[in-house]
Amino acid sequence: MTGPTATFGFRDVDPEAKPGLVRGVFDRVAGRYDLMNDLMSGGVHRLWKDAVAARLNPQPGETIVDCAGGTGDIARRVAKLARQAKARRGGPDAKVVIVDYNAEMIMAGRERGSEPEIAWAVGDAQRLPLPDASAEAYVIAFGIRNVTDISKALREARRVLKPGGRFLCLEFSRPTTEALRKLYDAYSFKVIPEIGQRVAGDRDSYQYLVESIRRFPDQKRFAAMISEAGFKFVDITNFSGGVAALHTGRAL
Repeated sequence: MTGPTATFGFRDVDPEAKPGLVRGVFDRVAGRYDLMNDLMSGGVHRLWKDAVAARLNPQPGETIVDCAGGTGDIARRVAKLARQAKARRGGPDAKVVIVDYNAEMIMAGRERGSEPEIAWAVGDAQRLPLPDASAEAYVIAFGIRNVTDISKALREARRVLKPGGRFLCLEFSRPTTEALRKLYDAYSFKVIPEIGQRVAGDRDSYQYLVESIRRFPDQKRFAAMISEAGFKFVDITNFSGGVAALHTGRAL
């Protein structure tokens, strides 16, 4: 292709085409998304998300953006911790705003029930429907690799955070040893699409998800992108040997 491109799995596509392609993937997987996460990770994704919510440490009265929040896994954890903090020290309810580009994912999440602290919205990570400096924290889990322009999404996260606001991004990353990389590649490309076919009747969507992980920047490259977006004190915490990584920063 000539001109700018965006990644869609191992393909390079027109940036204007990527949102529709990604939306199609998540339209197809929304109904089985949580089940597939459990099957693909053996339930380990729940431990990663618990760790992210604990690191976020929500407090009463805070506004927290859960971008690409999908079915609400992170938001429910954050709401529970904020409620516990309120019980200990008092104060107003926290507000957790889930913003996801895919209406089917939002619908699947709402069908599971909600929490009083949670608000749901369909929106774009690159153009968040929120005012400047309106949130104390921003979290995105397993979503940023699906946006068309990662740098633009990072700048949007910086825009909506108040001074001192916390940025947290949980994403699949690069295993830290060669042996683990080989094992993870074999599992990803041979097993995950097969699970997708058998459980969800959809091999192609899970093939895309595996490929999108391989095209995503590694830990150090992504940390540099976060710094370039204006965040300070950028830090990396690897989970499960780097299969996933939590990147954090501060809006100062």
